[in-house]
Amino acid sequence: MFRTPLSLFRTLAILEAISWTLLIAALIARAVNPELALAVTIGGGIHGFIFLSYGATVILVALNNRWRAWPTVVGLVSAVVPYATIPTEIWLHRRGSLAGTWRLEQTDDPRDGAWYDRALRWFLRRPWILGILIAAAVVMLYVSLLMIGPPGGKG
Repeated sequence: MFRTPLSLFRTLAILEAISWTLLIAALIARAVNPELALAVTIGGGIHGFIFLSYGATVILVALNNRWRAWPTVVGLVSAVVPYATIPTEIWLHRRGSLAGTWRLEQTDDPRDGAWYDRALRWFLRRPWILGILIAAAVVMLYVSLLMIGPPGGKG
């Protein structure tokens, strides 16, 4: 399904923007009718899960495509600003940061010797294991954040 870093990144960037729409619509609905507070809980939950999934995607693609710190930080921070993941994806695509395939095999490139490359290649060759591992990490972080409480406290 996600045969390239571009396809995965683009999908999550779009889903993140859609989840912002869902959350904003839920906040408006609650403002109009306070009895619709459950809409914010549902919209916020969906948005939070996609937010964390997008962050995991940024990190995975950054490692695979050997991004420097700046594009990685921009990718991560873009999720905080509503709809910013779309222009970020366009910017990264235009600068070639999303080009290429998954790095499944070691090459002669000296950059393939980073401490994490061997494990990254192993997981990339087993996308179901990688997907389950990332999903489990996102779920654990999501549940931990739910236990801590919503941003700004219970208003």
